[in-house]
Amino acid sequence: MILLDENTKCLVQGITGKQGSFHTSQMLQYNTNIVAGVTPGRGGQDFEGVPVFNSVEEVKEKMEVNSSIIFVPAPFAKDAAFESIKHLDLVVIITEHIPVHDSMEIMAYAKKKDVTVIGPNTPGIISPNIGKLGIMPTNVFREGNVGVISRSGTLTYEVASQLTRANIGQSTCIGIGGDPVIGTDFSSILQMFENDSGTDQIVMIGEIGGNAEEKAAKFISENITKPVISYIAGVTAPPGKRMGHAGAIIEGNTGTAESKMKTLEDAGVKVARKPSNIVDLIKTN
Repeated sequence: MILLDENTKCLVQGITGKQGSFHTSQMLQYNTNIVAGVTPGRGGQDFEGVPVFNSVEEVKEKMEVNSSIIFVPAPFAKDAAFESIKHLDLVVIITEHIPVHDSMEIMAYAKKKDVTVIGPNTPGIISPNIGKLGIMPTNVFREGNVGVISRSGTLTYEVASQLTRANIGQSTCIGIGGDPVIGTDFSSILQMFENDSGTDQIVMIGEIGGNAEEKAAKFISENITKPVISYIAGVTAPPGKRMGHAGAIIEGNTGTAESKMKTLEDAGVKVARKPSNIVDLIKTN
């Protein structure tokens, strides 16, 4: 497993809000090690036994914590992210609709501090039977040795469900986020899975728009020795039309599903034409 393991000690920013409280309950039910919550002005309260503080700095003074998950509304997400990046090692930003210039500032600061940021606009991370920092339905995942990386939350659940039904477990599943500006890209996660003794194969779920998958293909051909299976969503998408995610738009001749699939196949990646083919490709390795 990667990023989320038995040493992860997490705080929840926005723990008392509607989304934060609902998903914190779900994460606690999955035995995720959540040690604190942060909501300015609510310090001294507790949520389902989790103490609430006014700031990340206050948490750090009182206890050991190394990661954060952010459910703060978009206008305030940048300040929340900066606060976590200053003090922690891993920051998962669930929030959608963060302005692009805010995301750019967040990523620049994270790079300067050498902190891993997942998201924004991500379903998060799950390491089955260890915990989840995210909003995914836990019942579709099971413990195993296939790592999953995806730009799409829904497709992450769909593929994990198919793997689980085929008795193929997952080491860690990560949604990197569907926005044009995100923290951690395919290549960084691929390298983590390459270095992880608990991961034997990697599933990479991409989509139309941008060049993240083409960059990943080059990285795979030069750095990854483990088998990689990929699926690209959006084969039938018309040029110039945004499909779902802000990052999923085709411009010119690049970013199409077909161009991505060809580049990946040229890099030695097995490419599934539909999600249901992924199981078959894993079984042939």
